[in-house]
Amino acid sequence: MIRQSRFDMLAKCGYVARGIVFLLVAGLALFSGVAPETKSALATLLEQPLGRVWVALIGLGLLGFVAWRLAQSVADTDGHGFGAKAMAIRLALLGSAVTYLALASYALGHALFPSGGREGAGEKGLAHWIMSQPFGFYLAVAVGLGFVSGGAITASKGITGKFERYLRLPAASKGFLRAVCIYGLVSRGVVFAVTGMLFVYAGFRVDPEQAGSMGDAMAWVRQLPYGAILYFAAAAGLAAFGIYNLVEARYRVIHRPSLATTKRSMPAIR
Repeated sequence: MIRQSRFDMLAKCGYVARGIVFLLVAGLALFSGVAPETKSALATLLEQPLGRVWVALIGLGLLGFVAWRLAQSVADTDGHGFGAKAMAIRLALLGSAVTYLALASYALGHALFPSGGREGAGEKGLAHWIMSQPFGFYLAVAVGLGFVSGGAITASKGITGKFERYLRLPAASKGFLRAVCIYGLVSRGVVFAVTGMLFVYAGFRVDPEQAGSMGDAMAWVRQLPYGAILYFAAAAGLAAFGIYNLVEARYRVIHRPSLATTKRSMPAIR
């Protein structure tokens, strides 16, 4: 029971940390009119009183989230199985673990060492690296399509209500919390998909500067007809996604990985 509680705490601290990051991004987008990347939001927090302490705590929390994502993807703690769709979900969860490991490293590097971390390690830095590889065009398009499919999966998770499978929401506020979670998931999915489309465009143009971050995706939304309204809706949606993570931290059912579940998650080798 103690080990179970410790793993619960690890996973839920991870959700809290991710929720805070997205609330920071949404807050800066709403109040400054400029949508930053997640790393830019952390850099802004670093400049505040006790900023390094807060960023270090967020970094540690994100490491907990990485551990939870690895448990979901490798040990299959949520019981997705081995079907094509299940493996796609587990691969996406593994990709999420890698992404947040990079963000956690950035946060801890800058919190512990003022000159730590790498400024070019965001989406544009990834695009530059991809374009420098053999067949970089195909890799960029593949990564972009991965972003698009990830965005579609996230939005679908909200629209279909599948996110509720692992939540135990209180009856008194279930309707309100459910609406916030759906709004957050759909908004996050749309922004993610736009980021992927910018990656695909960069691949076709063979120009890594065309690859977009979340901030670039928000800027693209702002250029559309009724862009100011859409931008505000997307920024509010990212805030809702932050709240969704806090809801997960409070009400999600966490299954601790065990040797038995890990063995079941490995296909038999014949």
